[in-house]
Amino acid sequence: MLDQIKTDIDAVMHRDPAAKTRLEAALCYPGLHAIWLHRLAHKLYLKGWVLIPRLLNTFSRFLTGIDIHPGATLGPGLFIDHGMGLVIGETAELGSNVTLYQGVTLGGTGKEKGKRHPTIGDNVVVSSGAKVLGSFTVGSNSKIGAGSVVLKEVPPNSVVVGVPGRIVTKDGVRIAASDMSSPDSMIDLNHNQLPDPVADYEDRLADYMVRMDSRLEELEEIIKKHREQNEKRGNNE
Repeated sequence: MLDQIKTDIDAVMHRDPAAKTRLEAALCYPGLHAIWLHRLAHKLYLKGWVLIPRLLNTFSRFLTGIDIHPGATLGPGLFIDHGMGLVIGETAELGSNVTLYQGVTLGGTGKEKGKRHPTIGDNVVVSSGAKVLGSFTVGSNSKIGAGSVVLKEVPPNSVVVGVPGRIVTKDGVRIAASDMSSPDSMIDLNHNQLPDPVADYEDRLADYMVRMDSRLEELEEIIKKHREQNEKRGNNE
């Protein structure tokens, strides 16, 4: 248990430059408090208890603004940054060294029973306000852009942006730092530097329109010359 607490604090110290001391992280980070309360609730939930785990969940939500269902499975090294408004559903499963920002929802769709929430791979970053909805897997080392709505499977080493989420890959190359000496070195936290397929399409459309305008001008010039030539021939006749 102490090793797990140390790992949780290490995640904060490695991934948040605002954290100055380990004591500050332990006492002042609601993401840590939510994780620790969840672990207690989860153990009781697995033993078949219902009411006490849900009461712990309610207290944690009141204390931190973070709602993690007691049934959710959280891997080691989870870092919740700020976390206000964050929701993790009952059957969600998170791998190692996942990073979640405020307003993230790992939710389900419909009223089906069984697995209905997403499975998040290792070293995944889910940016502010993103919604991952449904029973599918987000592959390891992927990033979900801020405000994205992800409704289908995401392969490993991918970037997802937009509503609905669109997958943008980089030739199958890992989108993480090349230094693999520690788990945190594989996590790319630059979630503000993501491709924008809508902007790319608009740029391509603008280039196409410029080419079309240029071609129309050429055609108009050709037609004008033909008309002038025909007029000269008519006058000569």
